[in-house]
Amino acid sequence: MIRDITLGQYYPVDSVLHRMDPRTKLFGTLVFIISLFLANNLLAYGVTTLFLAAAIRLSRVPVKFIVRGLKSILFLLLISVSFNLFLTPGTAVFQIGFLKVTWEGLELAGFMALRLIYLVIGSSVMTLTTTPNELTDGLEKSLGFLNKVGVPVHEVSMMMSIALRFIPILIEETDKIMKAQMARGADFESGNLIQKAKSMVPLLVPLFISAFRRATDLAMAMEARCYHGGEGRTKMKPLRYAGRDRVAYVVYLIYLALIIVCRRLME
Repeated sequence: MIRDITLGQYYPVDSVLHRMDPRTKLFGTLVFIISLFLANNLLAYGVTTLFLAAAIRLSRVPVKFIVRGLKSILFLLLISVSFNLFLTPGTAVFQIGFLKVTWEGLELAGFMALRLIYLVIGSSVMTLTTTPNELTDGLEKSLGFLNKVGVPVHEVSMMMSIALRFIPILIEETDKIMKAQMARGADFESGNLIQKAKSMVPLLVPLFISAFRRATDLAMAMEARCYHGGEGRTKMKPLRYAGRDRVAYVVYLIYLALIIVCRRLME
C-alpha cells in the first residue's frame, strides 16, 4: 500500500510531455482540474476521458504505474461515493430500511467518483513527467507577478518542491521501518480499527524522528551553501517556450471550450 503512492514521484523517460516547459504542464493541469468541476454530464466526461488518455499516451508512463496510485485514495473514494449515493434526495431506485438509493444519487456518486479518480491521475501525470527542480522553476516563473504584492513566490515554490521531493523518500523510509518492525513481530494487519491504529505507533515515532532529522540536515546543507532566498539568483537552465508548448496552449483552450459547450448543450 505504501509503495502504491505515485504522487510526487518522477518517472524518467523521453516523451513529449517530459520535454515540455513546466509552466505549460502546470497550466494544463489547472485547466484539467477546472474542466472536471465544469463537467456535469456524460458527454463532457467523455471529452475529459479522451484528453486524459491522450496525455497519458504522450507521457509514455505505463498505465499500470499511474493507476496504482488510486489505491491510496480508495478509502476516501468509498466514503465520498457512499455519502452521495445514500444521502441525495430524489426518485428512489430501491430502499433498505432507512437507506434509500435514488437515481440522482447514482448519477452524483458516479460523477464524483470519476472526478476524484481523474484528479489523482491528472496530478500524477504532471508530477511523473516533471522533476522537482523544473516544478520549482515553473511555479516561480508562473506566479512571479505575486512578488509585486509582497508574496515570497520563490520560497513558497521551494517549499512545495521540497515537500513533493520528500514524498517518495518518506514512502521508502516507511516501507523500511515497517519491514523492520514486522521482523521483530509487529502486526499491522490483524485486529479491529482501534488495534490497527495502536499498532501504527511503533511505525510513526521513528518515521517522525527520521523526517525531522532529514529536515535538519537539509536546512544545514542550505545554510552551508549560503542560501538566502531567490533574490538575485540566476538559473542554470532558464525556461524557454518551444513550438510544442504553444501548440499545447491552443489545445488547452480548445479543450476547455469543448467542455463549456458540452455543459451548455446538456442544460
